[in-house]
Amino acid sequence: MSSSSGNAGPRILAHRGASARARENSTEAFRLATELGADGVELDVRRTADGVLVVHHDLSVEDIGLIPKVTMADLRRSAPWIPTFEEALDACTGVVNVEIKSSPAEPEYDSRHEIADDVAAVLVALNRAGTSLEFVVSSFNPLTIGRVKEVAPELRTGWLIMPTFDAIEAVELVTSHGHQALHPPLWSLGELGDAVLDEVVGAAHARGVAISVWTVDDPSTMRRMAEAGVDSIITNVPDIAVSALRP
Repeated sequence: MSSSSGNAGPRILAHRGASARARENSTEAFRLATELGADGVELDVRRTADGVLVVHHDLSVEDIGLIPKVTMADLRRSAPWIPTFEEALDACTGVVNVEIKSSPAEPEYDSRHEIADDVAAVLVALNRAGTSLEFVVSSFNPLTIGRVKEVAPELRTGWLIMPTFDAIEAVELVTSHGHQALHPPLWSLGELGDAVLDEVVGAAHARGVAISVWTVDDPSTMRRMAEAGVDSIITNVPDIAVSALRP
């Protein structure tokens, strides 16, 4: 998956928008990411008690409560900076890595994966309308992205893995389940060493799987990821990434 901007090297995706310079997961952060030269953004989606998709990382909002237990009206009144999914997408350009927050360890876990159905419906409708955005749907929960693939097989899906999960094994699992991307954390790949990093990237690319590494904020590490051939880096500082990778 090469850069949509025509630049060589990995795509630069702003983590929760340009989160080092604006409130994370806000429309301001998403617009700023474009201004700073990012190829796109990574954002987090949750679902309110009345079924509205909103963009917020944490399960709860301070002084308001758990997002799955409050209505959109509650959020709009008390936390107006939290955008709906559609409002967030309107502020984005390029690639949008949509992370569905869906952990079985969290209270109010959506075991029916209705959030996956709703996210897929929004993205499919935008694609059919001819949007210029390019989507990849990701989650730590393989059941969630599996549901996305089931209801909308045309959408690109990626599995987020924790540092303890073997990356080569993850490549095999991603391939066998029909997903197109693997999203490993930087600290897992960094501890593997250069030779194993190259092996992971090579194994993924041999199977048509893109590698998107999070969260990469150090310029020298960005360049190492580029040398290894990773497809995207997710960073809090897209301006620094642009300077490091596209001088």
